[in-house]
Amino acid sequence: MRPVEEIAAALREKGLKLTPQRRLIIEVLSRDRSHPTVDEVYRQVLRTMPEVSRTTVYNTIREMTALGEIVEVQDYGDGGIRYDTSAEAHHHFFCRECRTLFDLDGDPPLPERYGGALEGAAIERQQLTVYGVCPGCLKKAR
Repeated sequence: MRPVEEIAAALREKGLKLTPQRRLIIEVLSRDRSHPTVDEVYRQVLRTMPEVSRTTVYNTIREMTALGEIVEVQDYGDGGIRYDTSAEAHHHFFCRECRTLFDLDGDPPLPERYGGALEGAAIERQQLTVYGVCPGCLKKAR
């Protein structure tokens, strides 16, 4: 995620103000690499600014998504869509036990590796998720 001041400039270009609430939400998102849901961001924001509404958090996240600053990560059926502050293409690992979602290093597969299935398609972004059990959960199970 870009620095807050660069994001502020992008918001201003779109005619939006960088209110104290928006600034705090952006700061929370920039610190949180856990792929939080709107509710998780909201809970973090409330610790500093209890008067912020859930709607403000939702709208700010929607604006950040429209600007391409954050991206939606598919819904894992555990409480809503998660948001990734890294808009660069990368893989994810999802632990089915602790429900943790984290980034994996490495390049995503190139579209040409899918054969003719994508011929003529316009790829906008890729998101590959590997599912399994993380090392911490495997260790606990033993």
